[in-house]
Amino acid sequence: MIRHAAIFKLIHAAGSPQEASFLAALAKLSAIPGVGSFEIAREISLKNAFDFAVSMTFADAAAYEAYNTHPAHVAFVQSRWIPEVANFMEHDTKAL
Repeated sequence: MIRHAAIFKLIHAAGSPQEASFLAALAKLSAIPGVGSFEIAREISLKNAFDFAVSMTFADAAAYEAYNTHPAHVAFVQSRWIPEVANFMEHDTKAL
């Protein structure tokens, strides 16, 4: 199993309609085939400058690759992620 996560900060003000719209669009990625255990969370730690985390699991590398190249994911990255995310860190792991 592969766990994919990204922690990120948006360009939008906290609690704004733009923030809500982005998070709603992000949530729609959970419908892409192969995505499991999808979760969006608000960061509560003061130890970093990020505001949100999104995480999901995939059964294997093929499922993860299918997600990365799925038209809905590609469109989201181009139309929402790139213009609206101020900073992020991606974290992809496989249990030992």
